[in-house]
Amino acid sequence: MTDRRRAVLIPGRGYTVRDPLFAYAAEALTRRGLEPSGIEWQVPSELSEADRAPWVQRQVAAAIDDRTDLLVGKSLGTLAVPLAAERRLPAVWLTPLLRYPGVVAELERSPSQFLLIGGGADASWDGETARRLTTYVLEIPDADHGLLVPGPMARSAEALGKVCSAIEVFLDDLARGPEDRATSLM
Repeated sequence: MTDRRRAVLIPGRGYTVRDPLFAYAAEALTRRGLEPSGIEWQVPSELSEADRAPWVQRQVAAAIDDRTDLLVGKSLGTLAVPLAAERRLPAVWLTPLLRYPGVVAELERSPSQFLLIGGGADASWDGETARRLTTYVLEIPDADHGLLVPGPMARSAEALGKVCSAIEVFLDDLARGPEDRATSLM
């Protein structure tokens, strides 16, 4: 019996791997033969901006092993982009910190495919930059940093459904050869 391949789930500062985006992402991963493995952390309150990226990278490096095939990170967790780039791991980045120059620079150098998902009303999202970095982009208009949209909750549930579909398309494309990949997520 072979070991299942793993996907490491990287939380944000206040968004855990038990919250909805990760719960549904984990189900998509499981249905495609990957074992989701979530990082649990308590971000130190005294952590300076300069120390954030090294701290995140230490936490994530400790969770990655030779079975790891994919990273899924949200917000603060996207400071692990350098690890994905250096280890050639594909990734799903939820509400990535695209206003943080280090994240963008590392995404630019990443040799692996990645999916960027963000909200049009999220101050840390930059849709133009996202579309420049990859063809795998899902932007939810009016969505905030939690990918919630104003109005009836059904609109936020619909947005979550779009996130799930984008993740499924991305995972399916990774399993296929480059010539068979989707040209658009939505």
